[in-house]
Amino acid sequence: MTESASPRLAPLPLEKWDDRTRAMLRGHVRSADRYLSGDPDAPPVPNILGVLAHHTELASAWLAFNGLLLERPSLDPLDRELVVLRVAWCSGSDYEWRQHARMAAGLGFTEEQVAAVRRGPDAPGWSSVQRLLLTMTDELMERHCVTDRTWTELARYFDERQLIELLFVAGAYLCLAMVFNSVALQPDPENDRPRPSAPPEMEEQP
Repeated sequence: MTESASPRLAPLPLEKWDDRTRAMLRGHVRSADRYLSGDPDAPPVPNILGVLAHHTELASAWLAFNGLLLERPSLDPLDRELVVLRVAWCSGSDYEWRQHARMAAGLGFTEEQVAAVRRGPDAPGWSSVQRLLLTMTDELMERHCVTDRTWTELARYFDERQLIELLFVAGAYLCLAMVFNSVALQPDPENDRPRPSAPPEMEEQP
């Protein structure tokens, strides 16, 4: 993860968005009109949307895909957020961790559970399914493949559609983490959760 104190690719300021980019946001983000209203109390556009605004076609395709995972999931949203948080931690993605720690808390995760994600499947307090999801995520991050044993266990709790979705959730948010880290995306002002440190094994890498 870059240690840059400023973004390598700054979010495109809203005043530089063209009509096509504004239409793209309105087509995929429920709160788009609030961001684009121009009102003095309008919320600032999240930095990730500002970065995606540099490439409207890609942004439209990505937001449609990501919207399916978030808004029309076959998975329990808490299971999804557990996987996303573990991806964020293992990849050292500050922005992703902050965003999804907030989302997980909104869904009912406690501060203790969010903190336990950093310790992974060996942390006490996880249910058997939660521990299995963390194990799956670690295998994907380390081996890029779920082991036979973990897959067999997952199939006891999740149907075929959900199994595919789990893999895409992990892969999608690893993709985002790589983008966030590489452009040195800065936290949104309203999100002040502490930045995660890189896991020890990552700190040793050049």
